[in-house]
Amino acid sequence: MTTAREKLLAMMDAALKAADPAVQIPLNMPAKPKGKTIVIGAGKASANMARAFEKAWDGPLEGLVVTRYGHAVACEKIEIVEASHPVPDTAGQKAAERILEIVQKAGPDDLVVCMISGGGSALLALPGPGLTLEDKQSISKALLRSGATISEMNCVRKHLSAIKGGRLAQASAPARMVTYLVSDVPGDDPAIIASGPTVADPTTGKDALDILRHYQIDIPTAAKDLLTDSAHETIKPGDPCFDGHKTVMLARPQDSLEAAAKIARELGLNPVILGDAIEGEAREVAIMHAGIAHQVANHGQPAAKPCVLLSGGETTVTVRGKGGRGGRNSEFLLSLLIQFRDQAGLSAIAIDTDGIDGSEDNAGAIIDPTSWQKGQDAGIDLREYLANNDAYSAFAKIDDLLVTGPTLTNVNDFRAILIE
Repeated sequence: MTTAREKLLAMMDAALKAADPAVQIPLNMPAKPKGKTIVIGAGKASANMARAFEKAWDGPLEGLVVTRYGHAVACEKIEIVEASHPVPDTAGQKAAERILEIVQKAGPDDLVVCMISGGGSALLALPGPGLTLEDKQSISKALLRSGATISEMNCVRKHLSAIKGGRLAQASAPARMVTYLVSDVPGDDPAIIASGPTVADPTTGKDALDILRHYQIDIPTAAKDLLTDSAHETIKPGDPCFDGHKTVMLARPQDSLEAAAKIARELGLNPVILGDAIEGEAREVAIMHAGIAHQVANHGQPAAKPCVLLSGGETTVTVRGKGGRGGRNSEFLLSLLIQFRDQAGLSAIAIDTDGIDGSEDNAGAIIDPTSWQKGQDAGIDLREYLANNDAYSAFAKIDDLLVTGPTLTNVNDFRAILIE
């Protein structure tokens, strides 16, 4: 008999398989150029994407791709380097400098192929004029702790950058460019994914400054000057550098949710996709999900049990307590567990599809009706752990952490709540 955990893991596996960009790249190969083929990129899935392109490409190629530490894969012709995420480091800055130098040498007969996925903002770290890497690091840390959405964070990042917000495409002109994308953002907007280094950006420096003011984030004078400098605006729609530029969306959160729903049906479950772009405080989003789960369990709405509620998007965590260990998916699930307690028939899984929840070594966690009692047996107060943003430690104590290792893709959060 298939257990609740086995069903949840089967849906997770299907979601991750659907998000693998290596499957789609060979089906979307560009025409060969007269000149060179140059592969560049940044993101948690970018090395996997580069390897898939290299295997499918019949001809010479060269290039450089930067990915997160631990996410590299071997390529024969494309150099893969690793850097820090979510806070940028000097390795990412050096990689960004080299990538910019490479594309600036491309000519009109060359093809620049860019691999972009979530995480690219931190990994492609090239501070704008007058800024230091330390400035970028401090602002990134503040944004990560503030509860800002990914769209808001990336708006700030691109306006403080010398390479994002379409500037990489501008530097590549007049070469032909193709950008492959793996979406990790609600709405799948290419201008937000990795802060849109190769696509047009409609936002302004004022927008970025307003976000920083809203979250009461202090920034250096140099950053304020940059955000109010009209000469440093991102590259806008209609700029000739985008002429002939093609973007290809390889994987989206919705694809993963639909793949999980297919498995759910095969397991005899009624799947309900709540949305692929859900945002908000992780603990509060969990309360909303719990309310829907209880409605299913008690009233058979919006679907009769056995049922699974599926959702994606990117929640946020505002650090309120002592700043314990844990990412947004672990925090979501800890809040959900507190709502469920030991209620029979309710189980759930929540992961970051890149395999790393925040900055820890787990993808997320998995719970079933035994989880609450395990916490009681361990003598721990799960509410206190939630108050201290310490979900990782809580799930470690009750052995409910889920560790997958790097998945080499990234379509954001995957959540499944099973009601039987």
